[in-house]
Amino acid sequence: MARSLWKGYITFGLVNVPIELHTAVRDRRPRFRLLHRKDLSPISMERVCQKDGQAVAWDDLVKGYEVEPGSFIAVTEDDFKTAAVERSRSIDIRDFVPVKDIDARYWDTPYVTVPSNGGESTYALLVAALEKSGRAGIAKYVMRERQHLAAVRGMNGQLMLSTLRFHDDLVAEEKGRASSASSKELGLAIQLIEGLKSDWDPTRYSDDYVRSLMKVIDAKAHGVRRAKGLAPARRPTNVVDLAERLRQSLAAVKSGREERPASRARPVRATREPAGQPTAPTRRIRKRKAA
Repeated sequence: MARSLWKGYITFGLVNVPIELHTAVRDRRPRFRLLHRKDLSPISMERVCQKDGQAVAWDDLVKGYEVEPGSFIAVTEDDFKTAAVERSRSIDIRDFVPVKDIDARYWDTPYVTVPSNGGESTYALLVAALEKSGRAGIAKYVMRERQHLAAVRGMNGQLMLSTLRFHDDLVAEEKGRASSASSKELGLAIQLIEGLKSDWDPTRYSDDYVRSLMKVIDAKAHGVRRAKGLAPARRPTNVVDLAERLRQSLAAVKSGREERPASRARPVRATREPAGQPTAPTRRIRKRKAA
């Protein structure tokens, strides 16, 4: 297993659960660097003072906060130490709340935990209790000089820890923009949702753009002609009544389900006329001209 990001304890009441924290997701998007167009050499970024135009060494840099436009104050390491919360090796659960009550906007980055040596039994106990109760433990902890809010929940026999955004991080909701829907439109929309409902299967969805981009990169790396990318989806330009659009969508869903074969059929390709032979519409046009 990969090296842990953090080691410590999950605490609730008088119970301590020794755990290790590991990343649960990874960014698979390709990384790019800026190059010189002439010879494809990597470009170095210099730190230049905006006042005298001279390059500045790392040792001469300080962090600053803009108190008003164009006016800064320097914030030193001692200032950060003064403001820092006490570091600890524990994730202290303060409350247990229903998972379903946590607004989706609060969820941030997920991590998976594994029990440290000697903590397997208490780890399994907490997992089972959280899964059965449907609740998540809300906790605070400090990692990499920052305090984090987190939700600890049981999932598939493991403790999952997801960092949460603080309430102040959310943008205030704007009121008064939503318009009410008619009962007819609402009924059609619900029928459409029912027609397209399915079980959640994340493996059905993938990043088509990244896959296509990597094909292009791989082709260029091997000196092959560039692969064709994804064609942009064309949006309809005609304005149609919302209820009529819902009816059309619902009809398409029903039709698709009625005609869906037991196994995936190969698409039927249109046949072409033999070379040099006019098509049926062309023959009719020629007869009219002759007449």
